[in-house]
Amino acid sequence: MTAVEFKNVDIVFGDNQQEAIPMVDAGKTREEILEKTGCVLGVAGGSIKIEEGEICVLMGLSGSGKSTLLRAVNGLNKVTRGEVLVRDGDNLVDVASCDEKTLRHMRMERVSMVFQQFALLPWRTVSENVGLGLELKGMPKAEREAIVEEKLKMVSLDQWKDKYAHELSGGMQQRVGLARAFATDADILLMDEPFSALDPLIRDHLQDELLELQRNLKKTIVFVSHDLDEALKIGSHIAIMEGGRIVQYGEPEEIVLNPANEYVAEFVAHMNPLNVLRCASLMTSVSDLRKDGDRLILDKYDAFKVTVDGKGAVQKVTFEEKEELPVITFEGDQPIDSVPDSSIVVTSPDFTMKRAIELRQATGNPVLLAENGVLVGVVGDEEIYKGILRQSSIADAAE
Repeated sequence: MTAVEFKNVDIVFGDNQQEAIPMVDAGKTREEILEKTGCVLGVAGGSIKIEEGEICVLMGLSGSGKSTLLRAVNGLNKVTRGEVLVRDGDNLVDVASCDEKTLRHMRMERVSMVFQQFALLPWRTVSENVGLGLELKGMPKAEREAIVEEKLKMVSLDQWKDKYAHELSGGMQQRVGLARAFATDADILLMDEPFSALDPLIRDHLQDELLELQRNLKKTIVFVSHDLDEALKIGSHIAIMEGGRIVQYGEPEEIVLNPANEYVAEFVAHMNPLNVLRCASLMTSVSDLRKDGDRLILDKYDAFKVTVDGKGAVQKVTFEEKEELPVITFEGDQPIDSVPDSSIVVTSPDFTMKRAIELRQATGNPVLLAENGVLVGVVGDEEIYKGILRQSSIADAAE
């Protein structure tokens, strides 16, 4: 189900909005609108749907409108025109037009926020900071403390519960902010560049922690970032913004493979493709493989040949016409070192390029891809090289 939907959202700051709106409709730039009306265009025509359990990343350069759009979800930024629909049980509430009581309920029960600068109260301990939202709700102390203890354990800070903010590192302070957001049990989390103030190693570690927490909690997260690698790593979908407008919205791989314009192409030009490109985009499909009788040839040297049954499932793989190789199925939660040397791995086309390279390195053989047990393609050295060279050519073109 849809958790958050922006429907034709315009956000304009200033007193002369009636004159500014027609200019927005005419596609005028932020600079033109400011010069003519004195109003600042925050967001123009923002329309995206975010499904429950997704991480949607709003990204763009500074001033692109990403934080402005994010803050419309909990009413911190007033919407000039359009709807911001946020799920509340079986209903979608338009926080852009609801009454104060409903908006207060949405802020207290449905939506929680994690800020870039931690926003911890220095006179409160870690526990007291995490429990602030529950305290404001009027929750009894014993019940509140039990929830705080649980959330601090979740972010590995339970031993620091009696410390103050200045006694914690930056990464630890941000984890306190995460615990505070989780403590309210809100289904929708707003995260406004929460890791950008941290050094790269801590930021990478917290990204991993967030993804691990998300696998267990399955929250809906709207995440603002100016870092494409971060967006590609954590985002289920990415909205790229420029000058207040959403110029492309889609899954990470879709944006990398098919940038909508030059602005997006410059963003993706220097990204690392290993964790973004999927095997399905790299593979040589079964229909394009050469044949040797009833067998399919997996490489250009005619060394690896596979036999499939009538349903398309892999039956046998031979190497240089004499050696039959063991065929194993590889699931996503298996460690790479569990894969036997010289085996042929059958795995999902949804796995990343990085995983394909790891499996290729571990076995020394091409990697077979199957959906529902049916062989759909192969990834070997040639396919991996093409993926790397493709990204290099995009970077060269951008330069």
